[in-house]
Amino acid sequence: MMFSIAGLIMHKLLLEDPKGKIFGINNRIFFAVANAALFSLIEIFLESTPAFIWVYPWWGTIPVFITTYIPFFLAAFLVPDKSPKTQKMFIGGLAAVNIILLVVFIPLGIV
Repeated sequence: MMFSIAGLIMHKLLLEDPKGKIFGINNRIFFAVANAALFSLIEIFLESTPAFIWVYPWWGTIPVFITTYIPFFLAAFLVPDKSPKTQKMFIGGLAAVNIILLVVFIPLGIV
């Protein structure tokens, strides 16, 4: 549920200038990493409650931060500033990756 709205909401909080800098870092990249860290901290809290568990023992805060939240927020913050052609290629690429992974993982019984 969070991923369906977090990118939209957080994108509205960005600076209007896509080339603006914060601490010498592009504001889109800065906010992507900062939001990824914030969401990881929230996930640490949630994991400490009985309502939330990580199923795999190797899955935790650092893997989620690096493999999930940073790419998600980078896409949510960088792609809308690109040309419509690039946006369509990005969405098509995501669809292709999903289809390939489903074709591979369903027969293996992973999904």
